[in-house]
Amino acid sequence: MSNYDSGNDSILEMYIFESETLLDQLEEILLQSEDNAELTPDDINEIFRIMHTIKGSSAMMEFDMLAHSAHKLEDLFFVIRENGIKPEDFGDLMDLVLNFSTFLKGEVEKIKNNETLLDENEELTGETDAFLNRIKGLAPETPEQAQAQAMKNQSDDESISLAAAMEEDLFGDINFDEVRNDDDTDHEDLVSNDEKPNLYCIHTRFNEDSQMENIRAFMLVNKLESIGKVSKTVPEQLNNNPEAAGIILKNGFFCHVETSADKETIENIALSILSVKSIEFLDCAQEEIIEPEIEAKPEVVETGKKTPEKVVDANKQKNNVQNLISVDLNKLDTLMNLIGEIVITESMVFGSVGMEGKRDESFEKASTQLQKLTDELQDIVMSIRMIPISGTFKKMQRIVRDVGKKLKKEVEFITMGESTEVDKTIIDGIADPLMHLVRNAMDHGLESAAERIAVGKNPVGKVILSAQNVGGDIIISVSDDGKGLDPAGILEKAKEKKLLVKPEEEYSEKEILNLIMAPGFSTKETVTEFSGRGVGMDVVKKNIEKVGGSISIESEKGSGTNIFLKIPLTLSIISGMEVLVGEDIYEIPISNIRETFKITANQLIKDPDNNEMVMIRGVCYPLIRLHDIFEDKKCETHIEDGILMLVDSGDTFACLFMDDLIKKHQIVVKPIPKYLNHYSIKNSGIAGCTILGNGSISLIVDIPAILDHY
Repeated sequence: MSNYDSGNDSILEMYIFESETLLDQLEEILLQSEDNAELTPDDINEIFRIMHTIKGSSAMMEFDMLAHSAHKLEDLFFVIRENGIKPEDFGDLMDLVLNFSTFLKGEVEKIKNNETLLDENEELTGETDAFLNRIKGLAPETPEQAQAQAMKNQSDDESISLAAAMEEDLFGDINFDEVRNDDDTDHEDLVSNDEKPNLYCIHTRFNEDSQMENIRAFMLVNKLESIGKVSKTVPEQLNNNPEAAGIILKNGFFCHVETSADKETIENIALSILSVKSIEFLDCAQEEIIEPEIEAKPEVVETGKKTPEKVVDANKQKNNVQNLISVDLNKLDTLMNLIGEIVITESMVFGSVGMEGKRDESFEKASTQLQKLTDELQDIVMSIRMIPISGTFKKMQRIVRDVGKKLKKEVEFITMGESTEVDKTIIDGIADPLMHLVRNAMDHGLESAAERIAVGKNPVGKVILSAQNVGGDIIISVSDDGKGLDPAGILEKAKEKKLLVKPEEEYSEKEILNLIMAPGFSTKETVTEFSGRGVGMDVVKKNIEKVGGSISIESEKGSGTNIFLKIPLTLSIISGMEVLVGEDIYEIPISNIRETFKITANQLIKDPDNNEMVMIRGVCYPLIRLHDIFEDKKCETHIEDGILMLVDSGDTFACLFMDDLIKKHQIVVKPIPKYLNHYSIKNSGIAGCTILGNGSISLIVDIPAILDHY
């Protein structure tokens, strides 16, 4: 354990930031090298540099164990740099260094949390020494030799002086350029040499309410490539093309597939994709058919090949490296709070002037300019907090790799929309739920290779992780092409555990699938270290709802499962609707509102349990009176005198009854004071509060909590 004085926070924070960045880079290099089945000289030099930097900075901070561990790996890669690595040793090297990376990350996390570090990790150190001897061609060490080597290592580590740790590259050589994989994956041609493949031109349409059509099209292409080769798609670029979903929604999705399979097989594969509405075979000779007018044309170089977007982005990033600085998140939080106070004060000023009924022309101009500047300032501060979700996605690659090895499942991990930006606070909140969902997809969703072959599937399973902007929200999906969920089995299991709240015949398929998010529910017969789908899904749901999001599930038995997370871009300032309940004003987030309307008394119906219901376009929704929830006796009780608002949280809908709507505006979200926690405020339908223009406090309605409890 270090004797370092943690009072010098700025240097410690820099050390932690640098170490985490370098270890993330290390893991990324290793995973990419494992995919390519080789370590290039550049990779070896970069890993050596990373270990050298961590060794020096850890020694300076007096984290001796970390310095010693980094020194071990530095020695290992010095030998590999000089002598190379044999193919038969490559897999063991990857396992060893990834385990070391995990260990070092855990120790850095302990430093961050002010916890005691380990004095030594003898198991990893021993494995490293043994591997080093193996690649040198030396015989295994005797106990006496091992002890002598340990004493030598201790002496070496003590000799790493503070001056050596203060080398030029100590805190100045962090490479902020992301390591990108810009190579296009060659598709395996599964067509037999004995059969001449046919060329089919396919036009597919998806259900109008399916959303994320480009991702569904991407999944269709992956399915088709299991029986042949997809040579052309329109839109051509499905990944990182914000216009692709709109193009597919309007014109459908076109693709050319070369395969020896018949039309019936292709049709069955296409219809197995969730939300596919129809498939049509076209004449491939009519080339103009698959060139819609609004298609976004990709960049073309002289050779006629598409310029990879990631290469362009990487070059831009390199040109801008000198303009990047790291900022403490706490400072950004403080700045965001100040912007919120400015927005509130601005409302107060305009509100007080508006009461006079007269506005001076010069005041009008000044106030308009102030509003414009405030909005721009708010947008800039919020954009500073936004970071790409790629970092979180890359961490999932390590999980897929480790779980795949332990479960002996070969998996292709595909990511889409990594450049999508989300508020830093929200990214921190969804990391654990995403990790849980990816593990479940690997453990419970994907079948073993033998099971997949038995049902005619590619033995290599697919897990697709994607993100996309949809309106003011981010939709993240975790999809697999495994065995899917069995609604009948889920319903039976829920019945056994007494989780049903109504007759089983009244449950829709979506409601049945949502039962896996009930506390304690599991479809897994045996518990593994990764757990089955359903174990902890209630925790996933709660964590997503904590950041103002919702979760929904789609699945088809035998074809796979899609889990969608809908999360807001930011939690600090949101659009809200002011509503009147009795004499009190409440705020309802716009993201939860679907529509508002009025009805008459004869349109109100009741179910057998005497619960009020409202019929909208043939669908019955429960009616929730806000004055009952908030115990406001002065609210309108006659249904004709108030307003109804259809709200949702994921797949759950209800109609809220209130006195009136006031206005839509931007609100600054403030948390409920901690001293009110013992009053169970969180369970009463209140998510937070905001300050109105007149200085009064308005409570923000927690729609997910209300729909769950009422």
